[in-house]
Amino acid sequence: MIKQAIIPLAGLGTRLLPLTSVMPKELLPINGKPGLEYILDECISSGITEIIFIISNKKKIIKKYFYNDLFFKKIIKKKPNDKRIKNEFLKIKKLKKMIKFVYQNNPRGTGDAILKCEKHIKSNYFMILLPDDLIFKKNCSKEMIKIHKKYNSSVIASMKVEKKNVSRWGIFKLTKFNRDNFYINDVVEKPMINNAPSNYAVIGRYILSKKIFKILKKIKPKKNNELHITDAIRKLILNKDKFIGHVFSGKYLDCGTMKGYINSSIEISKL
Repeated sequence: MIKQAIIPLAGLGTRLLPLTSVMPKELLPINGKPGLEYILDECISSGITEIIFIISNKKKIIKKYFYNDLFFKKIIKKKPNDKRIKNEFLKIKKLKKMIKFVYQNNPRGTGDAILKCEKHIKSNYFMILLPDDLIFKKNCSKEMIKIHKKYNSSVIASMKVEKKNVSRWGIFKLTKFNRDNFYINDVVEKPMINNAPSNYAVIGRYILSKKIFKILKKIKPKKNNELHITDAIRKLILNKDKFIGHVFSGKYLDCGTMKGYINSSIEISKL
């Protein structure tokens, strides 16, 4: 069973400037609730019991969010009858017990961030959730864990995108075996429209084998000295490791851009 999840949070969030000049994008409110808490809710509902946050020294405020007990106790003392504040404090205390913090102070890519978590991963498979990608109405992680359990394989979330937009995404080369799932034969990063092997895109939910760490140690960084998780995944696929793409049925929201962030609040308010 998948019990551990990694959430990379060390990115600078430049696409959401100037908001992120004072607050990490993951703590920005979406319909009155930090975006990060939607990801945590998804994890807990899918059975995850331990979550590893990858942060940087510049984003220590994320840790403070979960370790601000003294502040809450002072407020509760002044407002002892405010049940909402008490409940929020209890929720944060519960979450704090599930969270570990790992630091990535130099921006060397998602692959480097994941590699820093190696010593904390206990079982053969673990999850990665990218916080810019919100999925509602159906728990994507829960469905992926079911698929992993059934096929004993790595799983990556996917959705069908318009052909004209394939160059914005990582795109799968695939062999479909039922309506919602397919075998992944390759992943092509941001292909030209005419070279795209399909219009099924990579979305930020992964179940990966611990083998990924060994591969990440061997691959060479690309431009800007960054290690990319996609390069390591491709190596495993070429080594004949089984990877399944899951076309999730929930509603997808991209909150990593200003337009997407604003739209996310509007859409979530309708749910």
